[in-house]
Amino acid sequence: MTSFDGSQIPIAMTIAGSDSGGGAGIQADLRTFAFHLVHGTSVLTCVTSQNTQGVTRVDALSVESVTAQFETVMIDMRIGAIKTGMLLNQEIIKTVAKKLVAFGFGNVVVDPVMVSRTGAQLIDDDAVKTMGEMLIPLAAIATPNRYEAQILAGMEIHTLEDMQAAAQRIYKLGARSVLVKGGGMTGDLKAVDVWFDGDRLEVLRTEVIETIHTHGTGCTLSAAIAANLALGKSRFQAVMDAKNYVTEALKYALAIGKGQGPVGHFFPLLNNFAKNH
Repeated sequence: MTSFDGSQIPIAMTIAGSDSGGGAGIQADLRTFAFHLVHGTSVLTCVTSQNTQGVTRVDALSVESVTAQFETVMIDMRIGAIKTGMLLNQEIIKTVAKKLVAFGFGNVVVDPVMVSRTGAQLIDDDAVKTMGEMLIPLAAIATPNRYEAQILAGMEIHTLEDMQAAAQRIYKLGARSVLVKGGGMTGDLKAVDVWFDGDRLEVLRTEVIETIHTHGTGCTLSAAIAANLALGKSRFQAVMDAKNYVTEALKYALAIGKGQGPVGHFFPLLNNFAKNH
């Protein structure tokens, strides 16, 4: 029998908010890390009261708490990759950006959670400005959705050519690579993402999964990218493998609650589950 050396397990960190319904945020991120055989650490930025029908309350944590969580983990463990999700306000965004610089950490996936895939702005204008000026330039990979890409690129996005142009503009903000997600697009562009890293401009097409239960897809994608980076994969391969993971998770989405359920992170276990039941 081969022995397992737990000291060799890759480690990733999520800096994001808590989703009490378990569908998105750090709950989705930690599950995603686990199913990539990556140990997950976390820095909570806010606590939300939400379920499959929506959010009823959001409580921000203090910058002191965010700082303490981050520093305590970083000084003790060798973190392979970090993803950022909901940072909520300008003060937390500034704090996270400054700490990433102070620790010299560059393997960061920035999911610039600013606007939902339906177009609703989630943070205020000052926070949006700080995101573009301080955090995007630190990203190894930035993963904006259509509406976030519009803000960051300063342009409307309606066509594939628009997505490509936006990816190149966001790259110029300092990100080492950009994935403009097509989840908010319509028609033939619904499952199309655009990748740009300064050299290659790629159109990435995946299978369209027809389900209303898509809660947490953005969080899961960025967490899967971070997990793959922690596993030592290249940025482009990390993105491709993460997209495949999300596509499979959507096939097993959970119809729980009375609204929009989450993706099914634990699909890799289902074959074993079926055998034993």
